[in-house]
Amino acid sequence: MDPRSEVLLRQAELFQGSVLLAGLPADDLLGRLPDAHGWCWHAGDQAALDARFAERSHFGVNAPEREFETAVVFLPKSKDLTDYILNALASRLAGRELYLVGEKRSGIEGAAKQLNPFGKPRKLDSARHCQLWLVTVATAPQAKSLESLAQTYELPLAEGPLKVISLPGVFSHGRLDRGSALLLEHLDKLPSGHLLDFGCGAGVLGAAVKRRYPHNQVTLLDVDAFAAASSRLTLAANGLEADVITGDGIDAAPMGLSAILSNPPFHVGVHTDYFATENLLRKAAKHLKNGGELRLVANSFLKYQPLIEEHLGVCAIKAEGQGFRIYRAKRG
Repeated sequence: MDPRSEVLLRQAELFQGSVLLAGLPADDLLGRLPDAHGWCWHAGDQAALDARFAERSHFGVNAPEREFETAVVFLPKSKDLTDYILNALASRLAGRELYLVGEKRSGIEGAAKQLNPFGKPRKLDSARHCQLWLVTVATAPQAKSLESLAQTYELPLAEGPLKVISLPGVFSHGRLDRGSALLLEHLDKLPSGHLLDFGCGAGVLGAAVKRRYPHNQVTLLDVDAFAAASSRLTLAANGLEADVITGDGIDAAPMGLSAILSNPPFHVGVHTDYFATENLLRKAAKHLKNGGELRLVANSFLKYQPLIEEHLGVCAIKAEGQGFRIYRAKRG
């Protein structure tokens, strides 16, 4: 059981009615709170919840339309995303309770101040290295549309400026990270066919390759619903069409790909997690057709080359700079 869920269950009598659990972990909490429903934006967690608690968790970037009497927000990793989720729920809870739970090392103490616009927050519990906060919503705010919180920036590329639309919670929100910047400089000579942007974030790589190689089919894949929504906005802002899908890692990707491009994640909240990338490297060959290519950018200290060579084939370092490397390998 996730320690944040354990803290809630210490006060289980507060959560027996119609409660919405926003950003909930994929544990047994729904089993212990029979009238609760979830709101999830992580495709892996949603799949696990669906398998155990069918139709009791809503997936997407907007709060579910169903009514709820109270809500619990599991502290997201991003302050901007926390603001959006709290506002969306507080707008529907005038005079009722809104809770915030999170780990101390995730910054729950400071994040509790984000409850101030809705009333006077108070700490209900501190246990399992977590804290549980409560605010009674004195005045329900006007709900902010997600798109009104988007940040837009332009990238000067050879084919002309590319407009990027970034939503709260998306990796490198509102700016281009150094790894993607390096990979954008080395998108030459990609094979024709079906290209995948794995871990697409705001859709920078997918949009760039679709514009440079317009006759290629392009799919953008991310585990996060907010990233997928960002990618769709980025494509639309540039008049581009591509498939955007959510799924938990490379297993959700199409087969028969000509190329996989990725600036893969290795952080989940405050935790470091290499699983998604290592799983990609182990299984890329299965998703690539013969002669298909993996082109990946990663921090130089991450020792991915031996893993790529073990599972795919000869791996070359195509470029290096600013603490990053681009690896390139082809399926033989």
